[in-house]
Amino acid sequence: MDASAGTTEAFPAFLTERDIAALLFVADMYAVQLDQLAAVLGVTEARARAITLGWRRARYAESARIGPGRPWVWLTRAGLSACGLPYRAVPPALARLAYARAGAFWRGERRLRATAGGRVGLREHIPDGEVHWPDGAPVSFAGECWAIEAELTRKTVARTAAIMQEILSRTGDYGCPAGQARVPGAAPRHARVVYLCSPAAGPTVARARAALGETGRRVEIRGLPPGADMASPAGTTEGKAR
Repeated sequence: MDASAGTTEAFPAFLTERDIAALLFVADMYAVQLDQLAAVLGVTEARARAITLGWRRARYAESARIGPGRPWVWLTRAGLSACGLPYRAVPPALARLAYARAGAFWRGERRLRATAGGRVGLREHIPDGEVHWPDGAPVSFAGECWAIEAELTRKTVARTAAIMQEILSRTGDYGCPAGQARVPGAAPRHARVVYLCSPAAGPTVARARAALGETGRRVEIRGLPPGADMASPAGTTEGKAR
């Protein structure tokens, strides 16, 4: 999916920056359950329910109880239009909602570096995180491992393509013996790499993906919501220009 995101000018004044970021998140996720929305907003479920009611009154969102658990929230055509997104407005299907219930788990960069220990080479690239989908998950990509890259600053196309190729050709876990990191003929560790891009970085990432040819089909590009590309504190590695 190519990067796309709305602009704050498209929204009415009564919506806060937090509302806008949450609306964009819901749009990219197709639908979210109320407890997930509360976590994104950083509020209680009761407050998230009240916020959702405001969205519904503005005709930006709908919500309903679909299957077990909390109610689901998704955007209407008006809500997607306000976000400046070209997505088709449809109620979430049960098959689509299974993605959110697939039980994936996350390994962040800090944990990946700890796994690698002192064996990370000076030029070896560590992704910003991994998403692991369990073998029994009710989704077509069950058992896959995805690398996640948060691309906030623009690098050269050549450097970005080299990082993509390195991630997609890896066969072993981080910290494994050097001979297992890239074994010819072995299954790749990462079925795909998902790039979460700021507007500045998106075009370069798209060109780098195109430069990989057929391998580039395993690269997904998604836009970060407004405000997510804020500068990292001094001394941190988030959004690092590698």
